Amino acid sequence: MSAGRDDLSHLHQPVMVREVLAWLDITPTRDGLVVDGTLGLGGHAEAILEAAPHCRLLGLDRDTAALEHARTRLGRFGDRVVTRHASYADVVDVLRDLEAPAPFGMLLDVGLSSFQLDDPERGFAFRFEDAPLDMRFDPTGDGPTAAELVNTMPERELADLLFHHADEPRSRAIARALVRARPLVTVGDVADVVRRHAARGRRHDPASRVFQALRIAVNDELGHLERGLHAALRALAPGGRLVVLAFQSGEERLVKDAFRAARAEGLGRPLTPKPIRPMEDETRRNPRARPTRLRAFERAPTDPLA
Repeated sequence: MSAGRDDLSHLHQPVMVREVLAWLDITPTRDGLVVDGTLGLGGHAEAILEAAPHCRLLGLDRDTAALEHARTRLGRFGDRVVTRHASYADVVDVLRDLEAPAPFGMLLDVGLSSFQLDDPERGFAFRFEDAPLDMRFDPTGDGPTAAELVNTMPERELADLLFHHADEPRSRAIARALVRARPLVTVGDVADVVRRHAARGRRHDPASRVFQALRIAVNDELGHLERGLHAALRALAPGGRLVVLAFQSGEERLVKDAFRAARAEGLGRPLTPKPIRPMEDETRRNPRARPTRLRAFERAPTDPLA
């Protein structure tokens, strides 16, 4: 276990907390259940529980290490908090198993946390060159690691992955080079190949987008998000709200399309015609918040699915 795991809250600043509370309609007099589908280190959950002392919270996460820390952080709230090692895509099943009421609010903060990014053991960041190629949100699961993916995926599939999820114009050249360089064992092995064969003149390290693409594939992030949006919109109580924080264009498109489809189905209405961006003072304090886009949806006051 990494050093400093005993107090990790400083490693991840929850983004757009003020906006999340406002769009979830969290007030001191609210009661009922809120679901944090991406509990992480518990920053958003802590803010919700403090702002609404009569609310209860169900926290879900695929990352067992983050979940362990969140349980400690939120322990002072006692039985107001229940946590489960689960994907937000399974929220309907979790609520049923707990015999819990429909939530009046649900939050999805999708993508990678600073806690995961800054842990060299997880293999998410290319700056840790000797780190293993893992990249799984759930290291206890049976899903493939990034090493298994990059060493076994056919060249054409690898090129398509880099083109669609990394917007890499030289995806085919990079995929060919990665296949020729096999076996790839460490983060540095992949980063070195990418830097030698990626397009020149970019402002940012070309390895960053390739690592993003590999991470998305390893964790089936877009598949989880698509299934999770469908489940969350149907799990909400009538009049309940779903707030989603997205960080990259593929996520943002899925959220926008899911909200549009839910409106057409009569489930409710998007509250944010355009995504809400973080305030300038927040991006100055926390530059990693800059790409965040918030969208919110409100279920109809009567249940069309009933």
